[in-house]
Amino acid sequence: MKKPTLYIVIPCYNEESVLPITGPLFSDKLSELEEAELIAEDSRILFVNDGSGDRTWELIRAMAAADPRLIGISQSRNRGHQNSLLAGLMYAKDRCDITISIDCDGQDDLNAMNEMVKAWHDGCEVVYGVRSSRQTDSFFKRFTAEAFYRLLNRMGVEVIFNHADYRLLSSRVLAALERFEEVNIFLRGMIPLVGFCSTSVYYERHERLAGESHYPLAKMAALAINGITSLSIRPIRFITGFGLLVAAMSFVGVVWSVTQVFLGHTVPGWGSTVSILCFFSGIQLLAVGIIGEYVGKIYLETKRRPRYIISETTEDGKTEQL
Repeated sequence: MKKPTLYIVIPCYNEESVLPITGPLFSDKLSELEEAELIAEDSRILFVNDGSGDRTWELIRAMAAADPRLIGISQSRNRGHQNSLLAGLMYAKDRCDITISIDCDGQDDLNAMNEMVKAWHDGCEVVYGVRSSRQTDSFFKRFTAEAFYRLLNRMGVEVIFNHADYRLLSSRVLAALERFEEVNIFLRGMIPLVGFCSTSVYYERHERLAGESHYPLAKMAALAINGITSLSIRPIRFITGFGLLVAAMSFVGVVWSVTQVFLGHTVPGWGSTVSILCFFSGIQLLAVGIIGEYVGKIYLETKRRPRYIISETTEDGKTEQL
């Protein structure tokens, strides 16, 4: 049985409070996988600093100096979780056989990695880490998170329910993902589009070990909007369908109003007129806003700006951009 080279890719943004706790946990898990002969001895842990404003990069450099199995790369500035994760995956692509991406906060169960690697040995090239339940979440968090996934699916974005960014990808999948050149990226929706044999591993998610969540409701909503507008045109089609419905209703209203004039049943009034004007003005502004979101995406895509820029690494100080 071939033992694959594994890179555990961990995006980090302002994680100085939790990194000293989770760093050793990741290192221990890597040793455990090696001792179980599931992965090769040249496997590594890759921390990606997403332009943190605290001591995150200093801690990564210190850990990398103390343990040669730990590698750190730093972006030139903060570019967001998805771009940071992509930077790590593309950096690891030609250096390994498989990657496992995971957040730094310690909430995802590290033991699921064993099942992920075993699934790769069984022939799967994409293994999704999926939460088996949300019983540890508050009602509000559980409601908004599940609504997030349902909304994405209804809007035509193919996502795995209750899956975030904890997943295994083979080097073949990473090579295919590299061909997706869009600037506006939403990896949860892009990975299923890549294809290949896939499966899911279910696990219980824990409380964050330290620090605060970087995904409050506002960021979750922004992520949903980005995912929908990056991967689906269904909102535009909804506008078209709603426009046809309103047009049909308006035609009926015109026929009714003309009939009332001939029958002499009309009475003066401004309330109905104002209500109709407000309704259609709101609909028009909403439609223009949705279309504008897509136009903005097109604008950013045509500029072809780098999705990430690596300014420093713990290996050789190499600078990369893509």
